[in-house]
Amino acid sequence: MSAGLGIVRVLMAFVGALGLLVGLALIVSGGPEAFGGLWLVATGGILLIGVALERLRYRSEQADRVGAPPGPGGGESLDSPMEPRFRRTGEFFEDPTSRLRMRVWLDPTTGERRYRAEG
Repeated sequence: MSAGLGIVRVLMAFVGALGLLVGLALIVSGGPEAFGGLWLVATGGILLIGVALERLRYRSEQADRVGAPPGPGGGESLDSPMEPRFRRTGEFFEDPTSRLRMRVWLDPTTGERRYRAEG
């Protein structure tokens, strides 16, 4: 994960948690502010869920864990060989953002998929 993405994730998590807590406090306190508290709770919850579920496009969890830089099109890096357990498939697609052709690699025992740009 790049430093910039790490900062954005931490900031989103902080703002989401803060919104959730302030919203809950407003709801508990009652009064006319309670309705605004509902919006803060919903927004904070959405931000926290987004941080928890967000991943860089087409990357494996292992690449995210070790902080490997993303490859072209956001897939696996071209600098390191694909793990031997992965087999090249005939499946590919065009990444809509970068317009790169992405090849699908598959681990036949687990069904895990990885994606790598092709020239």
